[in-house]
Amino acid sequence: MIELLKVIILGIVEGITEFLPISSTGHLIVAVALLKPEISLEGTFEIFIQLGAVVAVVVYYWRDLWRQVTTVHRDPSVQRLWLCLIIGAIPAGLVGLAVRSFVKANLFNPLTVAIALIVGGIILIWVERSSFRKHDESAESADLSAVTLRQALLIGVAQITALIPGVSRAAASIIGGMFVGLNRQTATRFSFYLAIPTLGGATIADLLLSLDELQGSDLIYLAVGAIVSGIVAWFAIGWLLRYVAGHTFVQFGIYRIIAGIVILVLAALAIL
Repeated sequence: MIELLKVIILGIVEGITEFLPISSTGHLIVAVALLKPEISLEGTFEIFIQLGAVVAVVVYYWRDLWRQVTTVHRDPSVQRLWLCLIIGAIPAGLVGLAVRSFVKANLFNPLTVAIALIVGGIILIWVERSSFRKHDESAESADLSAVTLRQALLIGVAQITALIPGVSRAAASIIGGMFVGLNRQTATRFSFYLAIPTLGGATIADLLLSLDELQGSDLIYLAVGAIVSGIVAWFAIGWLLRYVAGHTFVQFGIYRIIAGIVILVLAALAIL
């Protein structure tokens, strides 16, 4: 029961942080280091429970997704949107498969997470306060039809940096979107949709590559973690959409810097 409780806590951490620009994988790595759950699939657990977040996106946007499914054969805008999402998912997918073993063996640690959180926080604050973003955010809606194939590719390239724990897939795709000219709301919504092929593909691929390491108890932990993360992520999506309608991401940048410093201190004290 204690181990199951730890998995539930990790699922809550994943659900809260997956779509916020603060790195769910980074938070999970730190949480695992603190809780020390008896999970044999180190690295794979942190990746697999993201599947719950993917399901949360599908459920949250179910009506819109169903409309797209029923009109994709005749609606060019829907066809282009999913072409953009596929293009956006390919760069991180290809690079992720190539460096999967290296990342798990060398970067899944609190020190990497702390540095990535701090650097990413500084970049996030800089992007929000930079003069190159001169358009009026409040006057624009989250229109995904405005995303071009070029923008999708560049966002996908930016998403490669999220392979480093602590960078954050959400932050990389949102910042990438803002860099290529999308307003904050459109970049955020595109990031949600991009999670479907990106996280879904990464989760399935990593699980298949880890089948030989899988133990019976792991199935229960993976299932519980994914279910809990999905429920919590569903609420987090709605909250973030309401938040970005009237706020910038500066607060998240500040949080990242503080969290990174705290992790460095805990590591220096040998707590992590």
